[in-house]
Amino acid sequence: MAILMPPEWAPQDWLWIGFPHLAEEWPGFLEAAQDQIAAFANAVAESGQEVRLLVRDEANEARARSLASEKVVLERRLYGDIWLRDTGPLIVSGAEGREARRFGFNGWGGKYEMPGDETVGAELARDAGLPVEISPMILEGGAVDGDGTGLVATTEQCLLNPNRNPGMTREEIEAELHARLGFERVLWLGDGLINDHTDGHVDNLARFVAPNRLVVPEAAGADDPNAEIYADAARRAGDFGVDVIRIPSPGRIERDGTIEPASYVNFAITTNLVVVPTFGTPHDSDGVAAIAALFPDRETVGLRGDAVLAGGGGFHCASQQMPAAF
Repeated sequence: MAILMPPEWAPQDWLWIGFPHLAEEWPGFLEAAQDQIAAFANAVAESGQEVRLLVRDEANEARARSLASEKVVLERRLYGDIWLRDTGPLIVSGAEGREARRFGFNGWGGKYEMPGDETVGAELARDAGLPVEISPMILEGGAVDGDGTGLVATTEQCLLNPNRNPGMTREEIEAELHARLGFERVLWLGDGLINDHTDGHVDNLARFVAPNRLVVPEAAGADDPNAEIYADAARRAGDFGVDVIRIPSPGRIERDGTIEPASYVNFAITTNLVVVPTFGTPHDSDGVAAIAALFPDRETVGLRGDAVLAGGGGFHCASQQMPAAF
C-alpha cells in the first residue's frame, strides 16, 4: 500500500494546540497570546471537534482552564514553544493504517532550541497508539503543505537552507519526502515572508485548499513588503501547472519598526471550521471573506492573532491535526 499524507481538509479526530507559557517568547504579549490561543481552541471545540490543548505545568494549566471552554481537553506535556505544526507528529496512511512520522528537529536552524520540542511529537503519537517512524532529515511540518494527491509545496529558503540539511541535495530531499510522507511531486517556491522566524515556511506563504489548487496572497499596495515574494510564488506555481487563487494580504504591518510576517494564509482547517488570523488591519474582513469562499462546506471565522504572531507564528503553526482513520 502506498503511503499517503491526507490533506488538512480531510476529516479529523481531534486537533492538538499548544498553549503559550514562556514569557521570554512573548515579551509583553504572553497574556494576550494566551487569550488568543484559547479563543482559537474554544472556537474549534464549540464547532464539534475535539481539541487537546497542551499545557506545560500547574500554573499554565490553571491559566488555560480559566480561559478554555469546558469542551477543551487539557493535556500536560513537556514542550518548549507552542508550534506543534512543526514539532508534532505528521500522520500518514501506511500498510497498517495510520502511522506517525517524525523528522529531525534542530530548533528551526539552531535559533530556538527548547526542552521538549525534540520529543513531544513522538510522545503524542505513541500515546495516541500510533507507530512512529523517525527520519534523520531536519524538517518542520509547517515547511510542507500537501494536496492529498502526492503533490506538496515547499520553499527553497527553508528546505535548502544550510542550517537544516547542508549535506543533502534537492533531489535527496525530494526522495526523503517521497519515502516518508508519500509525496511524489514537489512544487518548489522561492522565499517565504520577510522576517519569518522559520526561514520561510510555506504555511505562511501558500496553502492548498483542494487538489492542485493553491492560495497565494496578493500585495495590498505599493508598500507591501512581500509583493515580489507573492508574485514569485504565484508565478512558480502557475508554471508548475497548479491552479492559483489570489487572496488579500494584510499589507505592511510593523512592530517597533520591524516588519511582521503577518499572513491570512496561516489559517487552520478543521473538520467543521476554518480559523483565519486577523491583525486589526483594513484588509481583515476581505481576507476572511476570500478564504470563506474557498470552503463552502465549512464555517469560516476570523480571530485576532496579532499577539500570537508576536511570538513568531499563527494558528496553523500552533496546531496539528489527527486525521480520522482512513
